[in-house]
Amino acid sequence: MADIVAAIHSLLRLVRDVTRRSASGSAFKKDCTDLSRKIGLLSHLFEEIRDYQGDLRLFDFSASSSSSSSSLCDLTEALKAAKRLILLAGSFDHNTATDGTAQQIAFQFQCVTWKLEKALASLPYDHFDISEEVKEQVDLVRVQLKRATERYGGTQDLSILSSGLSESLAKESDILHPIHHEVESKVGNVSDEGLLNDADDMIYEPAAGSSEVSSMLNPADDAVAVNNIEDNKKPLIPNDFLCPISLELIRDPVIVSTGQTYERSYIQRWINGGNTTCPKTQQKLQNLILTPNYVLRSLITQWCTLHNVEHPTLLTNPRLKNIDKSFLDVIEAIICNLSSPSVEEQRAAVSEIRSLSKRSTENRILIAEAGAIPILVSLLLSEDIITQQHAVTSILNLSIYENNRELIMLANAVPLIVQVLKAGTMETRENAAATLFSLSLADENKIIIGASGAIPLLVHLLENGSRRGKNDAATALFNLCIYQGNKGRAVRAGIIAVLARMLSDSGGSMVDEALTILSILTTHQEAKAAMLRACIIPKLVEHMTDGNSRNQENSISILLSLCKRDEENLGFISRLRVLTPLMELANNGTERAKRKASLLLTHLQRSQQQLQHTDD
Repeated sequence: MADIVAAIHSLLRLVRDVTRRSASGSAFKKDCTDLSRKIGLLSHLFEEIRDYQGDLRLFDFSASSSSSSSSLCDLTEALKAAKRLILLAGSFDHNTATDGTAQQIAFQFQCVTWKLEKALASLPYDHFDISEEVKEQVDLVRVQLKRATERYGGTQDLSILSSGLSESLAKESDILHPIHHEVESKVGNVSDEGLLNDADDMIYEPAAGSSEVSSMLNPADDAVAVNNIEDNKKPLIPNDFLCPISLELIRDPVIVSTGQTYERSYIQRWINGGNTTCPKTQQKLQNLILTPNYVLRSLITQWCTLHNVEHPTLLTNPRLKNIDKSFLDVIEAIICNLSSPSVEEQRAAVSEIRSLSKRSTENRILIAEAGAIPILVSLLLSEDIITQQHAVTSILNLSIYENNRELIMLANAVPLIVQVLKAGTMETRENAAATLFSLSLADENKIIIGASGAIPLLVHLLENGSRRGKNDAATALFNLCIYQGNKGRAVRAGIIAVLARMLSDSGGSMVDEALTILSILTTHQEAKAAMLRACIIPKLVEHMTDGNSRNQENSISILLSLCKRDEENLGFISRLRVLTPLMELANNGTERAKRKASLLLTHLQRSQQQLQHTDD
């Protein structure tokens, strides 16, 4: 037992050691900082495991046959690999190292983040009695690790390649820079299985290319080669067309306050990571506004056409292959006007985007590809009520297309949507609620939205909104509460009392929605206790016989959850004369109603038999 406790303390020390590592001056500074920050969030998890009052002997680290102990061992190994990697990456100097070394290190970040996420997924949280708050924090870390893995190049074949994390880089020392040998004694063994083709978020400063338009369209020596699709020749991409962060051909060029141009998605990730400096110049950003660089985009388009290279703006979706170029120009002109200093021009432009985004999937793809989403998100802060309303509705329309949801989340839209939900007009709040529902269709977004403060505002809209607003709020709350961690938030926001009043509404306009949300909340103990305090059982019995098959199913399901193994509640519903309607549903209801009614009848019969036995 003492050895196990010591192992847990060792894990805590390992986390603290990782978070103390510094990578200042390294090209991988951001990667190291992000990984350290994620690992630092795990300290609360290990503290709760340390303080666990159960039998830790079940988790002897030496017991290789135990899946639980195996998951802890996997996590320990992943943390050790992260510590070695941060030390190695922190010593990397792109001025002296080879490109091969950079690719090796980038691959290590991919493997380590993947292995950490998998180890966290397999931990037996229920056995350790981990609190809901800490479990939610770990879930968020897992989401972030999964995203990081995808940015480093996806998860293909990592289950095989990650086994190489414990192997020495020295096995392939012929392709590595001597930097490895300088830190080998400190780092230990780090794998170099495979290479990444493109390392995300690595900061380099390519040599400045010619600023002359002619040199851009007729590349000189300082350029990068790409494959020509038709004839396999390799035209050279001018450095001015490469994002300084990704070193890839820019699809959506934007200018930051220092005058440097970047690929929008990469600089947005840089800013979302809490960075306030220009990656290339290290100057402090005076503001975080990203201005579309339409001139450079046009030059890149001309260069692509001249060299028979597929236009990067249209690479991401085959549905846009045959789009009319003139229509694309119209879209880009409208998006340009979104940033106009004139309120009238902004309002007109965002109204056009709202209208276009409503019409077709192709339009939603095209508008997003043209870089409209981050600008629309910024317009959520507009003091012009109509502009704000059009902006949130445009984002709602764009989110209908699944691939756009990631772009909306990447633009850090949720906090601003929540602000609109709090202070906007009723129509704006309705559309904000609908947007949160649409975004929450992705499971990882349920966690982010739940942590944003949206749930109390949605509960308020559910109680006080228009008919449409209540529907939008109910839909969003139902979807968010699929994630267990959000159920407690909804209960603490007073949702049970609101739903109970809806069940008593003489008009019955929201009974369906109320019962549906209550049915999903019954797996949460705090919610069940709140339901009993709200005295909803008589109303459930009433709706169990109201003729609506869906309401019958949900009413019986909620009653079953509240009453099984609870003699007091079973006795209470017996006095409400539920036996006859339950038997009717058990014989003639829907399949789900039959199953739930039969189970509830079984519990009632057992309760009555026990009561008779006690009396005898």
